[in-house]
Amino acid sequence: MDDTEFEGRVAIVTGSSSGIGEATARRLSALGATVVVNSSSSVDAGTAVSDSLPGESIYVRADIADQEQAHDLVDRTVEEYGRLDVVVNNAGWTTQVDHADLDALTDEIFRKTFEVNVFGTWWLTRRAIPHLRGSDDPSIVNITSIAGVRPVGSSMAYSMTKAALNQMTLLLAKSYGPIRVNAVAPGLVATPWTEDWHDQHAAIAARAPLGRSATPEDCAEAVLALLRNRYATGEIFVVDGGVTQVL
Repeated sequence: MDDTEFEGRVAIVTGSSSGIGEATARRLSALGATVVVNSSSSVDAGTAVSDSLPGESIYVRADIADQEQAHDLVDRTVEEYGRLDVVVNNAGWTTQVDHADLDALTDEIFRKTFEVNVFGTWWLTRRAIPHLRGSDDPSIVNITSIAGVRPVGSSMAYSMTKAALNQMTLLLAKSYGPIRVNAVAPGLVATPWTEDWHDQHAAIAARAPLGRSATPEDCAEAVLALLRNRYATGEIFVVDGGVTQVL
């Protein structure tokens, strides 16, 4: 393994105090990247991740659902390191709401899901693009979901936001080259967020051809694959153990 593969690259990984974001931050750092770790509220966990990375890293607390904080995350990165090469838009929010229960999908839940998942990602990405243009290999990877390509997911609102992010990925890839814009669309992932979702993990294990939920490391490896391939853009990389083949 070449532990200098991403040397000289500066990467923002949103929502990286745990789960997919943490796994991605750790892999990038191990390969030589300078990594900006971020979370909206888990300051101790985010700082611990940043402090434990083998390479250069800082932690920046920012709730991307707040436009000013999303912008500040990008600005702090560029002030600290003078450049930006990679953005991994991993931060997201959801809660479980039965798709058949319209009353349970309150305006508050609907609005918050869109504010974090869509508006936050958009605000941060738009702020980042002028800086990414200065990189010789600029890349954005959005973490979406199979809920964006199938009528499934923790709530209808969540599914809608992930579909929006998939479409955002395609539109940005079309219009903002040579910045490469791709997405990783996992199925159910075993993270701290879903550790109590026992029924859902059991259902995936029973039905998915590969017989288990994804791990954060599975998703991090998919991010790396898209960062490495300099001729891939506008791709939605489904990482779901084959579950969408049997839905």
